[in-house]
Amino acid sequence: MKLIVKPLKQKDAGRGLAAIDRAAAAELDLEGGDFIRIDGPNDGTAIARVWPGYPEDQGTGIIRIDGRLRQQAGVGIDERVDVEKADVTPAKRVTIALPQNLRIGGNIGTYIRDKLSGQPVAQGQSVQLPLGFGFMSASNQSVPIKIASTDPDGTVVVTDNTEFQVSQKPAEQISDASPGDDGGPSVTYEDIGGLDKELEQVREMIELPMRHPELFKRLGIEPPKGVLLHGPPGTGKTLIAKAVANEIDASFHTISGPEIMSKYYGESEEQLREIFEEATENSPAIVFIDEIDSIAPKRSEAGGDVERRVVAQLLSLMDGLDERGEVVVIGATNRVDAIDNALRRGGRFDREIEIGVPDRDGRKEIMQVHTRNMPLTDDVDLDAYADSTHGFVGADLESLAKESAMHALRRIRPQLDLDAEEIDAEVLEGLKVTEDDFKQALKSIEPSALREVFVEVPDVTWEDVGGLEPTKERLRETIQWPLEYPEVFQQMDMDAAKGVLMYGPPGTGKTLLAKAVANEAESNFISIKGPELLNKFVGESEKGVREVFKKARENAPTVVFFDEIDSIATERGRDSSSSGVTERVVSQLLTELDGLEALEDVVVIATTNRPDLIDSALLRPGRLDRHVHVPVPDEDARRAILDVHTREKPLADDVNLDKIASKTDGYVGADLEALAREASMNASREFIRSVQKEEIGESVGNVRVTMDHFEDALDEIGASVTDDVRRRYEEIEERFQKSEVERDRETEVGRTFQ
Repeated sequence: MKLIVKPLKQKDAGRGLAAIDRAAAAELDLEGGDFIRIDGPNDGTAIARVWPGYPEDQGTGIIRIDGRLRQQAGVGIDERVDVEKADVTPAKRVTIALPQNLRIGGNIGTYIRDKLSGQPVAQGQSVQLPLGFGFMSASNQSVPIKIASTDPDGTVVVTDNTEFQVSQKPAEQISDASPGDDGGPSVTYEDIGGLDKELEQVREMIELPMRHPELFKRLGIEPPKGVLLHGPPGTGKTLIAKAVANEIDASFHTISGPEIMSKYYGESEEQLREIFEEATENSPAIVFIDEIDSIAPKRSEAGGDVERRVVAQLLSLMDGLDERGEVVVIGATNRVDAIDNALRRGGRFDREIEIGVPDRDGRKEIMQVHTRNMPLTDDVDLDAYADSTHGFVGADLESLAKESAMHALRRIRPQLDLDAEEIDAEVLEGLKVTEDDFKQALKSIEPSALREVFVEVPDVTWEDVGGLEPTKERLRETIQWPLEYPEVFQQMDMDAAKGVLMYGPPGTGKTLLAKAVANEAESNFISIKGPELLNKFVGESEKGVREVFKKARENAPTVVFFDEIDSIATERGRDSSSSGVTERVVSQLLTELDGLEALEDVVVIATTNRPDLIDSALLRPGRLDRHVHVPVPDEDARRAILDVHTREKPLADDVNLDKIASKTDGYVGADLEALAREASMNASREFIRSVQKEEIGESVGNVRVTMDHFEDALDEIGASVTDDVRRRYEEIEERFQKSEVERDRETEVGRTFQ
């Protein structure tokens, strides 16, 4: 039967599996675990084990195999192969050869048999096995092992009874079974996670013209000549270029910007010409220019004459009088706006594809790629890590996997004899990566997509915020609901609020509420302290605001938190001493919040003690349209706040929190926290002075904070909010409410006239 080849899912790659459409499998009388022979159009052959097809492939006549099997069968994606049932003899004995630089002692046969169980192997074949695991300097965790010989000959399947022997010869000296079997392609489509749409676009631009140029001739158009991949660092731009070059069997030529720069006149351009000539001779070819912004900056801004000449040479090579033939140029950059505009037109870079920060499903696929060869314990839940790694790009997730493996290695290091030439196979077999290893690794890795502005998703929950129930409810409705129930907002044709202004006296818990809402909404959290955006150079402050919102859009869902916004968003025209910086910052904020570029899944929370200073344009609907007063807590709220701050404290039985709450009128959350801390300090002071130093360890468990300690603390800590201050904020709240009512009335009058 002829079936269409598609790539395998990331988690199943590297195991010699072929996922066949279930209807086709039934017609061929195949069941899971059977073996099939795959014959490619160019006399290539591969043996694979049948795996039940994916539900989405039902009735489509698709066979999914990984890059290694595609290479053995000599077939590309979307091409047809002949598939038939194959009888594979069980292997009695298999001799394997290890790489020269791998030193493992003891009985490694049982370990390899477990890993290869059920897989078909043949003499001379290279098999990738997860043996390196920190002992080798290989970039991947798997090691290429050669099959030196099999008994019987031919393709055999490894069973539980197969005997394994290690050859005296290293793998490098064993000849290949067939030409071109060099251990498989280094990067295949299955090694790329979370970029299915982007990969499809790149394949359409590069693979199709090289495989079927006749399609473009029939349409009477020139095939695309260049693709520009742009996006944050570490998202997989270079990896896509490598995978495409491997999969279509094209020659691959890399240009690294700084390498071709020369101090001699004309030499840089000559090196560029030589690379393109070499690519034309070996076509079909891909010329990959990494960090293209370093050799092709805007000529109007380029500092030196060399850069301008290199840009001009690149333009003429990509779209000059000479025919390029089947040479496609892939450029990669994370500074797409820095590239000369002449390069970004049709005929040179025909399409620009953004390789963005992966979403939750993308992160899970990337984790599956990087843990494919890892011995994970059953308690490792990749779904949980996909949920909790907002803002992580592929490179960060690779670092997370590596760091967790290194943590596992540190755990068994005491059992290793580092002076010995060989490592015992039993130690290797017992090596496992646990949930705890991943947790420890996660603490030390920061998401690079948010590195300049990143603040970790706070670990503050609603339970840590005492009282303030009406305020919490309004924040939930404004921020959490649009992110959690987007279908409701869609059905009601309702846009989520763009921003929230929280105002109130100092210490009432505005910043704490912002942290709690970011945590509960499971979103990224970018914290901006107002004054840090201000810069003495013209345009730099506005650029800072732009960068913050750009990062927020790339890493949505995001909460952007402006603390003390009155320091950067004062009423325009009021202050003449700041040379107009704050006015320009306010204008930039206004356009970011409600400009032509929509904010998707980005919410702005701003806090201030002085809402009367903020520019009125920022407070209108569509910008900071929800105004939430965080009031001085009443008695019930004070009781709830005291509960939070004394939750872990060893209180004596005589402590009456209700009584303390009734005595603390005018105290805000920060005052009550200071009160609890001072009472604890009083208890500690009394205990330390009454006990000998050597007895402290034994008797520290008996220390209690008593009501007397709280009474003393009340004498020390006073209320920070006076009646005048409270009255002023209540007046501001009334003014906000009145202006909102007036605004609603004006809208209603307008509708009546219409």
